Amino acid sequence: MLSLIQIVLVIFLFFALSRVVLRFKGGVVSLTGLMFWSSLFALAIVAVLIPDITSRIARAAGIGRGADAVIYASIVLLFYLIFRLHIFLEDIKSDITEIVRKLALKDIKSKNAKKTS
Repeated sequence: MLSLIQIVLVIFLFFALSRVVLRFKGGVVSLTGLMFWSSLFALAIVAVLIPDITSRIARAAGIGRGADAVIYASIVLLFYLIFRLHIFLEDIKSDITEIVRKLALKDIKSKNAKKTS
């Protein structure tokens, strides 16, 4: 029998999974993103429905409890995602700088052309 928290978590995880699929269909999420997030949410659903799996994995990894293993894995995943987000934002910043420079040069050229006319 499932506990209330398991039911709530499974409902939330299926909702999150549905959002990923809808974003993929809308072209917002790539196929790689769909596979990554779907796998992550599917693993979370399995872990919620069969909590003993995390305990077995934890014991195999030399960690005391399954909940600890989940927390450690979550922290590592969050650090990685933050790193990816940081790189993405740096790329956007670089792109914006390049566009602004080109627009500024274009604006200067058009002002100079008007002055000489």
